[in-house]
Amino acid sequence: MAMSESVNKEKQESKGMVALSHLRRRTVVSLMRTWRDVKSTARHVIGSEVRPSLPKEDVEHLQKQMQLCYQSPGGEITERAHTADLGTTYLSLNEAGRAKFLKILATDFNLDQAKLAKLTKAYNAATTPVEAQKLENEMRHVLTTPRSTILRHFTALPDGFKFLVNMRADLLPLIGKDMALKGLENDLKAILSSWFDIGLLDLAEINWNSSAALLEKLIEYEAVHRVASWEDLKNRLDADRRVFAFFHNKMPLEPLIFVHVALVEGMSDNIQHLLDTKSPVSNIEKADTAIFYSISNAQKGLAGISFGNFLIKRVVSELTDKMKNIKTFATLSPVPGFRGWLDPVLAKGDETILHQDEKQTIRKLRKHDNTANALLEILESNWTNEKGAPEALKPILMRLAAHYLIVEKSKSNKPLDPVSNFHLSNGSRLERMNWLGDTSTKGLKQSSGIMVNYHYKLAEIDENHEEFVTDGKIVAGKQVRGYLK
Repeated sequence: MAMSESVNKEKQESKGMVALSHLRRRTVVSLMRTWRDVKSTARHVIGSEVRPSLPKEDVEHLQKQMQLCYQSPGGEITERAHTADLGTTYLSLNEAGRAKFLKILATDFNLDQAKLAKLTKAYNAATTPVEAQKLENEMRHVLTTPRSTILRHFTALPDGFKFLVNMRADLLPLIGKDMALKGLENDLKAILSSWFDIGLLDLAEINWNSSAALLEKLIEYEAVHRVASWEDLKNRLDADRRVFAFFHNKMPLEPLIFVHVALVEGMSDNIQHLLDTKSPVSNIEKADTAIFYSISNAQKGLAGISFGNFLIKRVVSELTDKMKNIKTFATLSPVPGFRGWLDPVLAKGDETILHQDEKQTIRKLRKHDNTANALLEILESNWTNEKGAPEALKPILMRLAAHYLIVEKSKSNKPLDPVSNFHLSNGSRLERMNWLGDTSTKGLKQSSGIMVNYHYKLAEIDENHEEFVTDGKIVAGKQVRGYLK
């Protein structure tokens, strides 16, 4: 292929990638180049002739591609080529085109319900064990949807797992709008869950000497506290810091989930202090506490496939073995759901949430007919710089946050806050709440700056976990429970 043709082809392939992140775009281009070689090994590939938006005129062409991928007329090489061809088509689509692609895959290659019903009727009428066993095997085959067969073919391609992970990431936001996609999501999750079992993951430490590509991913995938610069990242990888991640041999260059750890003296209570690039490096010989201050799932397509609880336990074990002076393991965690719960209550003007003395305090800060509305008005202003406001609001917001963390539950009797639910289900205790522990714009918007220390006391983890899972019991420190009195 001439150089100009190659460039034009890559430009054409990039049409569906405008909205993608820098790293995702590079992954797509890499997959296209890799699968181009796979496709060239077969004689009968119908080609990626589908336009980015997948107009109606191109649907039949796509359906043929899917059918060839499901029931390839040739051998293994041809099957792989058809799969690569279908994958290349998907990668060339824009957001709207991919949504249509997923809908076609979900509905046109679904379960054969008529055949299943016929087999079920025959099974119920079976008169001998041999006949019943034969029908059971046929039912098991029918229960394997054509779309799941298509999806499994991608596991045989180079970087096919990354493709499936990214496809599920595209699919998840669409399910709420179209439940017909749920079956496809179930098939994808089942495939990924079987391959990304915790026993197949490798724990590795990431440091400043890791590859530039991996460090770049660490920056882009950080979901809790944004990395502002390379200097910021270097600070998070200094001598008194550690970063650990889980990797899988099918995606060796992609972290699945990672955790940032600070080695400090005592339990940290402020994230800005912890992330300050100008702070001196701590003497790790004097450090007695490991603070987990950020846990990020790096692959959106693996949501719901839990690694985090295992990651923390593995890191605790790793640090215990290597650093005998570390005796305390705790988090410095956000409370991301606090304002999401509180603001609607205040917006409704529900003053029952406030005590009488709290109402008086609020009236001194804002003149308003309704103290609940007044508190919301304060929280939506630049209140941390308002004279006297932080001191006056501290007991009110800390009490409300304690109530939210301990009392408010979902229908399944779990804490409303996702971070709280995660750490408590892992066996930690809600040790301490920290006033203005995160004064960033995000921290104030999510939780009025409140942060929490979840303490992983090694001798209590199993008991705490069992009591939480069985009875919903939340083990909390005196300071936290004190705010509820």
